[in-house]
Amino acid sequence: MTPPPLPRFRSPASLPLAMVMAFGLTLWGMPVSSSHAQLARKPSYYEKDAGAPSQNLVARPEGGSDPAGTMRGNQGTKGAPPELASMADRQEFDGLARVYNAGTPLAQPHVIFVIDRGNHRGNKASPRISYVNTPRFQLHDRFLRETGRFKGSRDEFNRNYAAPERRFILGTLSWQPQIQRFVFEFWEGDVLTPVLLQTARSMIAGSFFADAQFKANSTAQEQVAREAGIAVVTQAELIGQQRFLPLNVSRNTGRLRIIASLDAMRDLQPFDIVVLREVPISLPPVAGVITERPSTMLSHVNLLARGWGIPNAYVQDAGRQLKALDGQWVHLQVDTRDYTLRPATEAEREAARQRAKAQPRGRVQLIAPDLRSTKLQPLATLRAGHRTQCGAKAANLGEVRSARIAGTVVPDGFCIPFGAYAEAMGRFGLAERVARMQALPRFDTDADVRRAALARLREDIERMPMPGAVSEPWGSRWSQQLGGQGVFVRSSSSSEDLPNFSGAGLYTTVPNVKDAGALTDAVRKVWASVFNFEAWEARSTAGIAHDAVAMAVFVQKAVNSQASGVMITRNPLDPDAAHTTFIAAKRGLGIRVVDGHRVAEQVLYSSWSKAIQVLSQSGEDTELQLDPNGGVREVPLAGTGRRVLGDERVKRLAQVGKDIERRFGGKAQDIEWAVTDEQQIIILQARPYANPPAGGR
Repeated sequence: MTPPPLPRFRSPASLPLAMVMAFGLTLWGMPVSSSHAQLARKPSYYEKDAGAPSQNLVARPEGGSDPAGTMRGNQGTKGAPPELASMADRQEFDGLARVYNAGTPLAQPHVIFVIDRGNHRGNKASPRISYVNTPRFQLHDRFLRETGRFKGSRDEFNRNYAAPERRFILGTLSWQPQIQRFVFEFWEGDVLTPVLLQTARSMIAGSFFADAQFKANSTAQEQVAREAGIAVVTQAELIGQQRFLPLNVSRNTGRLRIIASLDAMRDLQPFDIVVLREVPISLPPVAGVITERPSTMLSHVNLLARGWGIPNAYVQDAGRQLKALDGQWVHLQVDTRDYTLRPATEAEREAARQRAKAQPRGRVQLIAPDLRSTKLQPLATLRAGHRTQCGAKAANLGEVRSARIAGTVVPDGFCIPFGAYAEAMGRFGLAERVARMQALPRFDTDADVRRAALARLREDIERMPMPGAVSEPWGSRWSQQLGGQGVFVRSSSSSEDLPNFSGAGLYTTVPNVKDAGALTDAVRKVWASVFNFEAWEARSTAGIAHDAVAMAVFVQKAVNSQASGVMITRNPLDPDAAHTTFIAAKRGLGIRVVDGHRVAEQVLYSSWSKAIQVLSQSGEDTELQLDPNGGVREVPLAGTGRRVLGDERVKRLAQVGKDIERRFGGKAQDIEWAVTDEQQIIILQARPYANPPAGGR
């Protein structure tokens, strides 16, 4: 039967060209060429080849190839002059403009400009501005050389991005469709001064037919604008106005389900494409995700979607827009520029159903747990090789601590190894209980049956008797090694923090445990989380055998933090951009950075340009802190200002991230961090940043 025709939906607004460069870069979800991702400012010919020899940093000849495909469209009006000293109307602007992403909602015409200030060592000539035929010359450098205005070396030319007394001011004037106005901007590494910025604004105001606002491409440029008394539009402001953001670029077919509340998630099926009005901490495997709330790209839901290789996007007011499609089969495609929904064909529907039924291939290489030893392992003795006893999370932290990276600390702790779990589960009769559970009628076919059965199993594990000979050494170690201070009791299973399966958010952490009895309860709770519903579903989807999973527990000293978060030591969407670090941060404890309920401050730092770009701001008015009585508490924030992280702290975090990356063989890392009032950087987790499965469906 052919499904009834459905309307084709496209996103109602574009991603800003201000985000395209902000991400350095690429867009969330899947590697694309850096020029595709420069939606916050115009793409740079130089950034893609930041480490290349100088001869590769030359513009292509006019009409040359454009592999990225981002400069298609207008190549300048035929017969347009090489430059104009002023622009009287939009027609003249379009005649000199190059257009990125032509023919899409992201289409953004822009013209590079040069302000010649003359020789400031005696020449008092007035500055003059040239609006450049951008398709013809492509680069400021090429324009100045071909018109005979500059003949020096590349180092001499680069002084025009760094020296206060430079001869040339080099910028771009562009039309920003999301705010319906012109802006002028500069390379994010340009060391502007208030005088240079005021000169540029004055020259543009006197020669351009429309008002143009300054757009800052780094926090340093924002500060210069404040000193110059010039109004500014920021990356975060542009991104915050978006109605669509791609979080994972992919495509899939499924049944559209609009989920009004988290309770309605109970009957989700693997072939469902869900529209979420609330962002949950975790999610059972589905075929696609659309959220109505923007969240950090490092939220648990986003990491799960990335790991599953499914399309994931933020779409403003998605529930209302897509209401007519609720319950119908559709094909969803999310790419860097837009999203589309169209009717699924009968063949696509059948293929999706078959994929949901198929037994997944075991693509995940689990840790083979060593179940022989129950001996507690202090953090100081752990190294990467101890993952077979204590899991990757604990072992990696021991490796980071042993690196003794300057200015960092890993809070002390100890590991209760896999052997203790295996011994306890043997007494408990886990294998027999799981077999009985899986034999229940409709266990394999009904998610509600699985959810209820898993909840009963967890309750039994949490209540199982614990011999004193087993639990008393935990309390003694906690008292003697950690001084009886509050601790976080954390999962460190054989199926998390792996190169191709992060397990983000699947297992349980018990925060700020403060007495020996509560420590025993917390260990049992972490053990029981092997059977969290979301963990069971995720393992089933990934083809992980449930009886192959063991749980080690890492008991770690709790530390109150001024700010905390997660960083990736590469551009998440362009792992080859090794000079970039992405950081998500919030005030207080970091539990909420990855829960997806609130947007974190998101920052991108380039060690090449030295620029810091704030992509989103954290608008929270409360933070989490350790409760003196145990657990955590929410406290109000007052007088904190806009930024969570200052520029120097961003740079320091990025350097620490690179140091940790080097410790793990140069592989991109996903790092959980915190900072204290003493400005120490605390490392709480380091794991490989997993790439999603290639392609879509």
